[in-house]
Amino acid sequence: MRNEGHATTMTSRMNQRFRGFLPVVLDLETGGFNSGTDAILEVAITILNLDDQDSLIPEQSYHFNVTPFEGANIEQSALDFTGIDPYHPFRESVAEETVFSELFQHVRRAVKTHHCTRAIMVAHNAHFDAGFVNAVTERCSLKRNPFHPFTYLDTASLAGLAYGQTVLAKACASAGIAFDNAEAHSALYDTERTAELFCAIVNRWQALGGWQWPEVEFPDGQ
Repeated sequence: MRNEGHATTMTSRMNQRFRGFLPVVLDLETGGFNSGTDAILEVAITILNLDDQDSLIPEQSYHFNVTPFEGANIEQSALDFTGIDPYHPFRESVAEETVFSELFQHVRRAVKTHHCTRAIMVAHNAHFDAGFVNAVTERCSLKRNPFHPFTYLDTASLAGLAYGQTVLAKACASAGIAFDNAEAHSALYDTERTAELFCAIVNRWQALGGWQWPEVEFPDGQ
């Protein structure tokens, strides 16, 4: 596991921003497009927070190389595209049940910290990643999946609206976010760029007046 970033001890107003949901950015690298049969090879998440100005920022990232489940299909074209060697001796991959159990724990902890009701997945072409997360949850009989079961925040759609681009690299370029194509198709790299893109869109919308924080009513004398 690779853990990047730093956790903030101060609880933000995140539970007021997305109707009680905590946005968690996720990206997978897989052995194909079929969530029911194809292997998950890498997964990363980035947990988000708000800074002192209530701007959305990436806070903490976690990354795992995943051991293909027994009988998993892996397309050579997928390996050629990602450059992943799933059986490299120095890859230090971990069984998917262990990986997702730990990731879910990180997400549930963040949900609790921010007093949110549950997590909502943020991903580029989110239905793809959600399909694989739901498949591994069922395959490994994982309990307490922290993500909303059918609602996602899709940065491909949001970037199409905000920048007229749906490809991650092009959307990042339009948003002024550095993107290295040589690093792309790593779950950690793509997750962190997706997180930056999502934050840029949300913060720009707020700056343009498209979002106003709700007024907080205090009891008399406070």
